[in-house]
Amino acid sequence: MRYATAVVVLSDRAAAGTRPDACIPAVRETLGDAFALAHERILPDDPAALQAELIELADRLAVPLVLTSGGTGLGPRDRTPQATAAVLDYEIPGIAEAMRTASAAFVKTAMLSRALAGVRGSTLIVNLPGSPKAVRETLGVLLPALPHALDLLAGTVRDG
Repeated sequence: MRYATAVVVLSDRAAAGTRPDACIPAVRETLGDAFALAHERILPDDPAALQAELIELADRLAVPLVLTSGGTGLGPRDRTPQATAAVLDYEIPGIAEAMRTASAAFVKTAMLSRALAGVRGSTLIVNLPGSPKAVRETLGVLLPALPHALDLLAGTVRDG
């Protein structure tokens, strides 16, 4: 089964066309055949625009998995976690903890990531870092658990 997936990149420079985005290709490459990219969008670091996009993807389009990339650091324009938290029904802290733990093996500053993950309706939303290398590393950690999480949210997991 292929899971429909949306990717939303938050980058002022990529949205303005002054820098090419490399995160969407990194997501596409890492997800592999079990996931189908149904939606790709590059937005500036604007919390209101991200909130509107997440609501559209979860509520109207019912995309099972939404991945964001970028805006999870400590910079003044890094507002992805706040924008995401504002639209979630509930958080799943273990996903963000697993990403930070895995990233710490590669980057000493991984503990500074404010990425989070959670659910809106039946959509899983996960904040990924903003670099292609970090996207591949953190998404690689999550891949084994994603199908089960998406099946649980879809109500397709049956007791034994």
